Amino acid sequence: MLLTWIAEVADEPLVLEPADRRVEWETNTWSLGAADEDRSSLSVAEVVAAFKRTAAAIRERIRALGFSGVATFYVWHDEQAGQLRCSTGSVPPDALPFSGTYVASDDLGPVDEGFLADSEPGFVTWSDLDDAQSLSEQTETEPEIRPFGVWVSSVGASR
Repeated sequence: MLLTWIAEVADEPLVLEPADRRVEWETNTWSLGAADEDRSSLSVAEVVAAFKRTAAAIRERIRALGFSGVATFYVWHDEQAGQLRCSTGSVPPDALPFSGTYVASDDLGPVDEGFLADSEPGFVTWSDLDDAQSLSEQTETEPEIRPFGVWVSSVGASR
């Protein structure tokens, strides 16, 4: 089912509006889950290939629209939600609309591997969370922020 949903993203509504990134985000962002059977039966290579086909189809749609700007299709594993997420935006890979720190990569394997290997999607252990008291007790050092991986694929006319 996951591979079908990935393919369907290419046919969903697509808005490229550089002046209104919020509309792009709301229209072009998709959350994909997987049943246990999919997680255990799918290979990383199959999921990677599905996303690459979707990126190619989106690239063709954008060309057909005559959009001449930069556009990026990108995929990340939202560990807290236990989902793969993907989006398309009229932004370069170094300006994706994330509030957290991320590392853009052209290797989708680690993103998909982390998702498929997640045996308890959306489950975060207490030990992985900092409670408010421990945060307030920290001296003036900032907590270490671990960047997350994002696969990026150029789908716009400008490269």
